Amino acid sequence: MIKEIDLAIAPDFIDNYNYQKNIIAKKLQINSEEIKSFKVMRRSIDARKSPVYRMKVAVFINELPKEEFKFSFNDVSHGKPAYIIGSGPAGLFCALKLIELGIKPIIYERGNDVRQRRRDLRAIQQFGIVNPDSNYCFGEGGAGTYSDGKLYTRSTKRGDVSRILSLFVYFGAEKEIEFDSHPHIGSNKLPKIVFAMREKIIQCGGEVHFNSRFTDIKFSSKKVKSFVINDQIEIDARALVLATGHSARDIYYLLNNKNIGLQKKDFAIGVRIEHPQPLIDEIQYNSKKRNTNLPASSYNLSCQIDEKGVYSFCMCPGGIIVPASTNENELVLNGMSVSKRDSPFANSGLVTAVNENDWKDFNEYGLFAGVEFQKSIEKKAFIFGGKKQQAPAQRVTDFIEDKVSSTLEKTSYIPGIVSVAVNEILPAAIVTRLKQGIIEFDKKLHGYLTSSAQILAAETRTSSPIRIPRDAETFMHTEIDGLFPAGEGAGYAGGIVSAAIDGENTATRVAKYLNAFNA
Repeated sequence: MIKEIDLAIAPDFIDNYNYQKNIIAKKLQINSEEIKSFKVMRRSIDARKSPVYRMKVAVFINELPKEEFKFSFNDVSHGKPAYIIGSGPAGLFCALKLIELGIKPIIYERGNDVRQRRRDLRAIQQFGIVNPDSNYCFGEGGAGTYSDGKLYTRSTKRGDVSRILSLFVYFGAEKEIEFDSHPHIGSNKLPKIVFAMREKIIQCGGEVHFNSRFTDIKFSSKKVKSFVINDQIEIDARALVLATGHSARDIYYLLNNKNIGLQKKDFAIGVRIEHPQPLIDEIQYNSKKRNTNLPASSYNLSCQIDEKGVYSFCMCPGGIIVPASTNENELVLNGMSVSKRDSPFANSGLVTAVNENDWKDFNEYGLFAGVEFQKSIEKKAFIFGGKKQQAPAQRVTDFIEDKVSSTLEKTSYIPGIVSVAVNEILPAAIVTRLKQGIIEFDKKLHGYLTSSAQILAAETRTSSPIRIPRDAETFMHTEIDGLFPAGEGAGYAGGIVSAAIDGENTATRVAKYLNAFNA
């Protein structure tokens, strides 16, 4: 017999299995020996009074649980090939699903492998040197690998989130991600998981090629014919998955030059905001000192200003701010945390939705007006930052009062910060919405608006400004057979889990398309 019950467990007992088992037995009015196992299905923190863990638990009475997911990764070395451009979550999960479906995945990644990529991150952090093909956005594992590994998603209607989380556990993630309300792996653990995924792909007969930039595509009679890597190697292909990420602007320009249809898309722009983590803990947990069995606290804030959303984005409790630039002479910021989330800082994107009204001054660029608007802010941030990826910064109270900060707080941002009036970088309408948003957020999170918090510019890569259109059923481009746009870069995902789901969904369409040629 299996029964589901709800529990409230004090932080001091969250890791005490026997204590929880006795509580369950008492609540169900049974002998604890009858409980053969119990499985946490959902866990969250309720901090409205004294913080407690709220848990939904499946209790196995006189029976043992069965394995929910079995993954069948067989040899596909002689299977039909499907080519994947990009090894982010969309590309990797597409490849793994293709293996389960008997198709041989062949991945081409512009950046370095996950271990070599560390050198590129050190170069940008320590010396301000940007490798345009291997950085926080590009390289094995994609943008999420070294910028946190948050697995929270609202995309539950797109696919089986629990399957994606179980796959992460299969490749080495902690079991907690399967039931925590805001699952997180950490940038110190994700590289090993990504490496294990690659090893499985190769072990099963797939291929993964690094430092292999997608530079051309050729087609005949509106069907994919071949593609080119590094301007030199032409590869015949019947099915090609584009999973290149939201920062691969060169892909959009390439497709446009080939007269392959694209669409403009709304996105969001703003800053990173950084608070002392103990301040956020005190606000959220109603206590001067955080219980050691509670994680660094987070927040999720949103409001409407002038009919446009202003919201927190990619919140990193106990995290650091990192340079996510993909070219020299631009400055892009992101946030990340390691698994312990033990930095003394909390940071988050503070962004507002933007659309054609915000970038109307760039209409001369047509389809790429939003991209050029995005680029203009990144260039300004770089210029005002000074050198070596230093970031423009301002105390939040000074930002509200239009004052240049005479002093700045310590920061997690390794390249360093310089005092700048951020309204010199962002358009006036965006500045206005961000200011009003901060005031509104302080009403919800008392203490959010404080001189001990500061903003750093600029947060611009929340999502892609371009969508690559595809058919809702086949997932193929609406004009080109055999071309499968996928993930964030195509405009169909927003985060690791949703991109992974989209990669799997794309794989099922690719397999169906390739298998149709047997008929």
